[in-house]
Amino acid sequence: MGQAPSTPVSSTDLSHRDIFTTDESIGRDYTADIPDECLAGIFQFLSSVDRKTCSAVCRRWLRVDGENRQRLSLNAKASLVDFVPSLFSRFDSVTKLALRCDRKSTSVNDDALVLISLRCRNLVRLKLRGCREVTEHGMADVAKNCTNLKKLSCGSCAFGAKGVYAFVNNSIVLEEVSIKRLRGVEKDNNDGVDGAESLPLSVTSSSLRSICLKELVNGHCFAPLIVNSKKLETLKLIRCLGDWDVTLESVGKLNSGLVEIHLEKVQVSDVGLLGVSKCLKLESLHLVKTPECSDVGLCEVAERCKMLKKLHIDGWRTNRIGDCGLMSVAKHCPNLQELVLIAMYPTSLSLAAIVSGCQGLERFALCGICTVGDAEIESIVAKCGALRKLCIKGCPVSNAGIAALASGCPNLVKLKVRKCRRVNGEVVEWLRERRSSLVFSIDYSTEVEALDGSGSDVGAQESSMASPPIDTTQVSMVDDPPSSSNNSSSNNNNNRLSMFRNKFGFLAGRNLVPCAFRKWANIDDISTLKPDPKMFNMMIYIHKKAGSYEKARKTFALMAELGIQQTTGLVTTERNSLDPAAAPFAKNPRDIEGLTEGASIIEVVKKIRSHVLLGLSGVGGIFNEESSSSGLEKDKLLEHEEYMATPVFVHTKLVRLLWQFKERW
Repeated sequence: MGQAPSTPVSSTDLSHRDIFTTDESIGRDYTADIPDECLAGIFQFLSSVDRKTCSAVCRRWLRVDGENRQRLSLNAKASLVDFVPSLFSRFDSVTKLALRCDRKSTSVNDDALVLISLRCRNLVRLKLRGCREVTEHGMADVAKNCTNLKKLSCGSCAFGAKGVYAFVNNSIVLEEVSIKRLRGVEKDNNDGVDGAESLPLSVTSSSLRSICLKELVNGHCFAPLIVNSKKLETLKLIRCLGDWDVTLESVGKLNSGLVEIHLEKVQVSDVGLLGVSKCLKLESLHLVKTPECSDVGLCEVAERCKMLKKLHIDGWRTNRIGDCGLMSVAKHCPNLQELVLIAMYPTSLSLAAIVSGCQGLERFALCGICTVGDAEIESIVAKCGALRKLCIKGCPVSNAGIAALASGCPNLVKLKVRKCRRVNGEVVEWLRERRSSLVFSIDYSTEVEALDGSGSDVGAQESSMASPPIDTTQVSMVDDPPSSSNNSSSNNNNNRLSMFRNKFGFLAGRNLVPCAFRKWANIDDISTLKPDPKMFNMMIYIHKKAGSYEKARKTFALMAELGIQQTTGLVTTERNSLDPAAAPFAKNPRDIEGLTEGASIIEVVKKIRSHVLLGLSGVGGIFNEESSSSGLEKDKLLEHEEYMATPVFVHTKLVRLLWQFKERW
């Protein structure tokens, strides 16, 4: 402390350090020799946080940063209007502006937005998110001030279609429009603003090259905009209500220059695909969860759109697009470079035709296809010489199919394997030794998650569940957990939810599931129907060490012989140190005559003939044939046992009721 360093600093280090500092002897700042243009170029490579820090170094850096800042993102709260003059006096060269406001705050209004547009007349990109106080009149005034706008993106705003058409009719260079969840669009429909009569289009709309409509209640307000955009190249319709066949037919007749079409969860049939087939320059087509599209429409597209390079199909398990459509693609689309098939049932005939007819195929994804096994993978590997990226997810492929990649697909650079239960780490290590340049992305999870084709990768589907009043007797059989773990309980709850969706997939999105199931699936922190976290982690550990399901199951079963308690039976109010989370489900012994604390499941089933029986078990065998047949006949039960999780028993009466709801909807 207070002493000079024992090792002197070298002269080389000193000179290097002093290059960018002020020389005390002559008072010179060497950074002043850097021209403003070069300094601005350096700032372009910095992140927004680093750039903000640099602007506080000196007045010159502050001025250079402000004069050359072209991209600006602001929190669009109502208080922003007070800072607009000073803010845009500093940043006077902004060309790309984003205004975002959260749901709990009041956003800027028309006056603030108009004031900003007067300060930023050279805007080429404008993004509005959550600006609920902005009206169509304000948008019209902004459109008059920003005539050089090329890209407009609006989401979760309160104005309607008139606000968007104001920009279309005032900006002669507008090329891209992206609209998501505009609340005012629904109001326009009620006011009669629905079509070209109320919203006349000018010739300036012909400059549009890309239109994206997402989650609109009345997206048909923009149908005239789509049809009259003669230079349109990209059209995306995502989760927009209404029938779009007529619009796509008109697009095919009046605008045949479309290059990319994305249809996701919209009402489109083969009639609409017939209109799409008239776009002879089409290169990219996404058909994601469009159940009314079939092989007929896909064949029409394939026969006419011979320049097709990218095709994504999510069949949504409807089996309406299959071998016939894919074989037509293989025959008429030799330039295909990317193919993604999700939730379909193609056979080896169509897959063989694809790999034979599309020799330039570089990216191939097979997700949730139960008809693709080792033989199909070996056929793909043998014939796809140009393949660079291969994705296999949720398919019955084993190590043998993956091992075939060692001798095929010489240009393959990335392999992605997910949710394939029969693929383990041994084949990966074996393949890595033979193809060291190949990038692997492989997991060994036995979970099977829902598949979604909304993007290039696969995600989870969403569904909501609620409950009708169903007269059932619920009996809770849970282990008494000594500790809690949010992560393990959350994972196990998700597993059970996935299992229930697989068993009763027709209930997704319907309000038909009993309250007990809803609590079982969604509540992580307070649900009593969750496993002992310690046991759950121990099962995972044993499975990894054992290497197989059967060995792990037998090993875990031996724990009872070692004195480790695995079940505590029926939960009643007389239980000592009762878990507070289980207290609402604990039974009063007076209400269940003949049963006592800790009664076994067989005793409970014999005494109470419940319609739905819920329980937890870390080991298979507790919910066995003896316990299920004691109170409920075996042929009147649906049994589904997930890997090391809880079997679910549903009485025939409940199953019949659920099927009645299915027939109604």
